[in-house]
Amino acid sequence: MAYYDMHVHSAFSGGESTLEEIASRAKLLGFNGICFSEYFKNKNEIQVLKEKISSVSKKIGIKIFLGFEARNSNELRKLVNLRREYDVLLVRGYDLELNRMAVETPEVDILTHPELNRKDSGFNHIMAKEAVKNNVAIEVNFRNILLSNKATRSLIMQNIVKNIKLCKKFKAPIIINSGAISHWQLRDPKILMSMGNLLGLELNEAKAAISDIPDKIIKQINERKSSKWIMPGVKEL
Repeated sequence: MAYYDMHVHSAFSGGESTLEEIASRAKLLGFNGICFSEYFKNKNEIQVLKEKISSVSKKIGIKIFLGFEARNSNELRKLVNLRREYDVLLVRGYDLELNRMAVETPEVDILTHPELNRKDSGFNHIMAKEAVKNNVAIEVNFRNILLSNKATRSLIMQNIVKNIKLCKKFKAPIIINSGAISHWQLRDPKILMSMGNLLGLELNEAKAAISDIPDKIIKQINERKSSKWIMPGVKEL
């Protein structure tokens, strides 16, 4: 079974480690692939990042996907228009309106940590239904738990548990990612599975959250590379 971490940041995107350090560590831990998430600056950077990723991927021997994480509605619209230029579209969860916009947008692959910096979970049954409709995976983010403490950690975990329950009730896809900004924050796939299990996922569900769900995203990446692909759900005959 292949395991993937679809949300990591390197020194390119506010992280602390080089892409090579992260890729090497991920391979050592047993991952088959990672998604390097960048914050959008301009279209010109995309080709530069692709070349860097290709070089590191060949050197380390691990699949590396290029993702962009939208931080607001303007960035999201720009990235939707450039959807064929990169692999994975993530939306940085925290703002309720942006969370809602993310799950309503079929070009989006992952809504990251919807509960970030919130007292509530940033997610509800309406969003869960939209996530199912548009096949947007809801993230369980390990770094937010790892770097928090005491009351803050307790609140984060309570909100993640609520979101997992909603996703399970409406069958919305759940993905577990490290959200690492340093190669030292990456964790073994089994640790991520154990965390998912602790937060309310059955073991098979936790395993699917780092294998089957990423695999579906990768299949969508391959579909978008086809000359017949126009937009989600629409292809040339």
